[in-house]
Amino acid sequence: MFGPTKSLEGVARHAAGQSLAKTLSWPHLIALGVGAIVGTGIYTLVGVGAERAGPAVILAFLICGLVCGCAALAYAEMATMIPAAGSAYTFSYVALGEGIAWVVGWSLILEYSLACSTVAVGWSGYLVGWIESAGVNLPHALLVGPHGGGIVNLPAVAVALAVMGMLIAGTRESATLNIVLVVIKLVALAIFVTFAAPHFDAKNLHPFMPYGFGSEGKHGVMAAAAIVFFAFYGFDAVATSAEETKNPKRDLTIGIIGSMILCTLIYIAVAVSAIGALPFTALANSPEPLALVLRTIGQPVAGHLIALAAILALPSVILVMMYGQSRVFFVMARDGLLPRGLAKVSKRTGAPTLITLLTGISIAVVAGIFRLDEIAELANAGTLLAFIAVGACLIAMRRKAPDAVRLFRSPAPYLVGGLAVAGCLYLMASLPPMTLVRFILWNAIGLAIYFVYGRRRSEAAVEARAKR
Repeated sequence: MFGPTKSLEGVARHAAGQSLAKTLSWPHLIALGVGAIVGTGIYTLVGVGAERAGPAVILAFLICGLVCGCAALAYAEMATMIPAAGSAYTFSYVALGEGIAWVVGWSLILEYSLACSTVAVGWSGYLVGWIESAGVNLPHALLVGPHGGGIVNLPAVAVALAVMGMLIAGTRESATLNIVLVVIKLVALAIFVTFAAPHFDAKNLHPFMPYGFGSEGKHGVMAAAAIVFFAFYGFDAVATSAEETKNPKRDLTIGIIGSMILCTLIYIAVAVSAIGALPFTALANSPEPLALVLRTIGQPVAGHLIALAAILALPSVILVMMYGQSRVFFVMARDGLLPRGLAKVSKRTGAPTLITLLTGISIAVVAGIFRLDEIAELANAGTLLAFIAVGACLIAMRRKAPDAVRLFRSPAPYLVGGLAVAGCLYLMASLPPMTLVRFILWNAIGLAIYFVYGRRRSEAAVEARAKR
């Protein structure tokens, strides 16, 4: 073990004023999962994936779905056994120890914050495309960050701050609004498949794998998988909501597994329809690939509606990811690894207002300055590490606590956990080298904070000293 661990019994004990209100049921969790998973990944990153893998981006989506399916099974077992906020961070604290938990939590902060920023930038691309398709030209300096010759991506900043305001208003209210936004997204994708599928041309799938399978440079199926992987995570945000779930043993299983299966089927259908309707070179790096397909095949009204649906519904992804980050941040502060003053909940809403405010502002700053693909790649590194940890936790807890109550038991746990770990390691190795360097630097900063501040102030360390 790496440092002290939490007990299965103690993980649910909290000081007064530091417990989250139980306001969510399984429909909210399904919507949280689908709301996080179906978003920028399919609305925007399908173009980036096509540029990297050609038509084989379809295969990249399938590979990611299989790896994430194993991770989802591991999450479902761990979440129903440890129904507490913090998801992979909390699981790691119980199964692997405080040091590993810190690294996982620090990586989750990176995942959620950059995921929010990525979606905000993707949303901005759809908004600008929608407005400019109506003949209105906007000032370039306020539409992109310094990397694109502008000053700030103002629409991305605005949507991040707006979502922050919704979360501060209350968890249940935000989750209920999220259900409406998820329905809009699913209807829009169904419309896309309905219009695009009849234009399927097998010629557009040849050559199917123009850049090969590996990840040489920035091209190949695995290079595409390493970035479209962003499209699949979101069910981990469902696990983060465990403490706020009314019936976690039933609802978490439904939310995690249900949202993962539903979204994988949706992604394959949309990717096949998009790549089959247009040559992949036309889609490559388009900021609004689905709307582009519909306009190109002579359905400008449908394209306009798809873009409008993305504008209305993509904020649901930001909402879920910002929710996830604020909860991980909150639990780390409650455990003493970060300043405890941050672990306060509003008496009115039962939600952590201060943490949400800090989270929203930091996300808005990143979204206003950085490029979509770079943000997504770095967010993926954080997620992959979390998924690796949960796969390891599944295996460790089967050995450490074989008789613990598990409402959901993963089939073939050692195989599922091993495949989740191996698959995520392979995807991580397929990320660009500079992304991995940045990820290592992020964790080096995190470890410095842990050893200087968190290690001696953590609740587990204080309890250990008190027992001496």
